[in-house]
Amino acid sequence: MAGHSQFKNIMYRKGAQDARRAKLFTKLIRELTVATRSGSPEPAMNPRLRSALAAAKAATMPKDPIERAIRRGAGGDQDASFEEVRYEGYGPGGIAIIVEALTDNRNRTAAEVRAAFGKHGGTLGESGSVNFLFERIGLIHYGADDVAGDEIFEVAVDAGALDVESGEGGHDIACDPEDLALVRDSFEARFGAPDSARLDWRPHATIAVVNSDAETLFRLLGVLDESDDVQHVAANYEVADELLARLAN
Repeated sequence: MAGHSQFKNIMYRKGAQDARRAKLFTKLIRELTVATRSGSPEPAMNPRLRSALAAAKAATMPKDPIERAIRRGAGGDQDASFEEVRYEGYGPGGIAIIVEALTDNRNRTAAEVRAAFGKHGGTLGESGSVNFLFERIGLIHYGADDVAGDEIFEVAVDAGALDVESGEGGHDIACDPEDLALVRDSFEARFGAPDSARLDWRPHATIAVVNSDAETLFRLLGVLDESDDVQHVAANYEVADELLARLAN
């Protein structure tokens, strides 16, 4: 009986992992398609496409769906007509949240995002209702084992980056949005393609999440992230390590 339960548990975990992987691939395919359509199908001439390719390769996406997504974007396939949409609102505890999506049905995506906020103690606001609490930056990420911290700082200074944060999770290099392609190319020439390079939202200040709000907030962020249409979620919260540990258990 124990062996049977263990097998079921393994199958359940594998199923959950496969589902997450499929959702990630869906998001990456959309970004590859839109990145190609927004510029050239040649990565060397299209920084956004290079970033999308780096993310796809980091996720070990097979070659065939990558090439199909690029062909769809380059060919102007109407079925691949995705629109970039941004939603803004507040979550539990007054946490400001920005949701960026790529959708082929704006009404469907808006309804999903609004429902997620409403069911998890949040409020979806108008465009511009929270983005003043953030600054737009370019963000480049390398894994902790990819490069050494001192080398990162050296290239960051030469490339004109604004900031570097290094930790167990890796290295995050921030730059002006208009300099993202230039800074990314400088790092790529030295270290190879980064794990990701994209525009992001960095909060001017963060809000500490209290126990009563943390679980609901993370459920909201999880539901948003699960949406195939949602590409990225930014929020201005911070959580104490001991609270994170309790939630993880």
